[in-house]
Amino acid sequence: MRISKSKFVAGVQCLKRLYFQVHHPELATGSTEATEAVMEQGHQVGLVAQKAFPGGVLVAEDHEHLDDAIRVTRELVGNAEVPAIFEATFEHGGVLVRTDVLERRNRTGYRLIEVKSATGPKPHYAYDMGIQKYVLSGAGVNLEGTRLMHLNRDYIFDGQEYDASRLFVIAEVPQEQTICDAEISTRVENQLRVLGQPAPPDVEPGRQCTEPVLCEFYDHCNPDLPADHVSFLPRIRTEKVDDLIASGIMSVHQIPDEFPLSETQRRAVDAAKSGKMWISPELAGELSTLRYPICFMDFETIFPALPRFTGMRPYDHVPFQWSVHRQERAGALIKRYDFLAESTSDLRVQFLETLCQAIKMAGSIVVYNQGFEASRLDELARWLPEHRSEIAKIKAKLWDLLAVIRRSVYHPAFRGSFSLKRVAAAILPGMSYDGLDVAEGIQAGIVWARLVDPATSPEKKDTLKRALLQYCGQDTLALARIIHLLTKQASAGAV
Repeated sequence: MRISKSKFVAGVQCLKRLYFQVHHPELATGSTEATEAVMEQGHQVGLVAQKAFPGGVLVAEDHEHLDDAIRVTRELVGNAEVPAIFEATFEHGGVLVRTDVLERRNRTGYRLIEVKSATGPKPHYAYDMGIQKYVLSGAGVNLEGTRLMHLNRDYIFDGQEYDASRLFVIAEVPQEQTICDAEISTRVENQLRVLGQPAPPDVEPGRQCTEPVLCEFYDHCNPDLPADHVSFLPRIRTEKVDDLIASGIMSVHQIPDEFPLSETQRRAVDAAKSGKMWISPELAGELSTLRYPICFMDFETIFPALPRFTGMRPYDHVPFQWSVHRQERAGALIKRYDFLAESTSDLRVQFLETLCQAIKMAGSIVVYNQGFEASRLDELARWLPEHRSEIAKIKAKLWDLLAVIRRSVYHPAFRGSFSLKRVAAAILPGMSYDGLDVAEGIQAGIVWARLVDPATSPEKKDTLKRALLQYCGQDTLALARIIHLLTKQASAGAV
């Protein structure tokens, strides 16, 4: 049996995760499309990175022909005319790795370069690079150094062609951030031993379930908890949850009055005990600041690693959809307006101009998490300076329902979360995202990518378009209904 670089890193995070990846991959949950999209993005970043090494040669043999890949790599290493090798493949001690870039420094010496689609180093990269050093050294490669090649967040795309020399930063890895061969060897030996066992290792759920990445087997190891479990208190630290459980306290109903909690957490405990929604006496005053016409607004974006259009940086958001529900005065019918980009063309101007028409003369613009929409508007102002004054007026009218909910409302069904979907489902009868073809933002981005793909049939495009319009419109409709309900509750003096 041999393990890959990615499986070794998974085993560093959790041995049970490694075991499941090898022996029970069917237990994985989560969006396969999302995982594939992340992998494809990393692949595209890697292809652009190769342009920084002219003359480099790719080991093209795929995962089904790894022995051929090892043989071709050996031949390229022996050819002093090859300045760099991409996807060089080596095996040692039961571990197989494919390196992003193996750069020749002299006739016999090489530098290992690991390409990441992130914009800076992360602690867990040390094991990623450590296992490669271990295998390459064991395979007889003379390594003269290792480097991390990551995206440069300050790079501004000119809209023509990526300049790999500026798009990336190649940084030396400090000695204190490297993993020694002895530790790598011990971990490899342990992982291979665990994989040879008839049953997965007994690993209790913990921080490793979500750090450094969310494990694809999270749901398998973390079954659903009761709605009143102490871990569902808003923003409660893991240490406090552990203290409560160690004291035999599993339910919020058991938490003593003297246990230290934040004001919001104590409010959640009280709401759970009463079984009723809590509304602050201050809510009516906050709602009174709304001015008609009221527009309820939501944006959908993607944030690709490689900038799409002129003026963009890595991971800048590309706005592709907005939804607005507009109410001219109290009690009036609410009208809906939409924009959805249906091609990969640069439609930032059209996105903004159509939005300005929909929210023209608005008194208040209600959003959920003002920081998100405000940041997107700031980016539009940077890209489209001729529209800065219009954008500034929009920003001045933003009214953040999330902030109001956090300060003045709590329902036991929130279960510690203030997400729009959780809030809407808790306080609005029949308002659910469960039956929608698109039910969350990441999925919306994936569906949009399929919508604008020229290979997608017209019939399928129509289906995808309807799904995206329904999802984004559901968000803004939820905003309008929540405001309506809270206004009734606050005016009635509900407690």
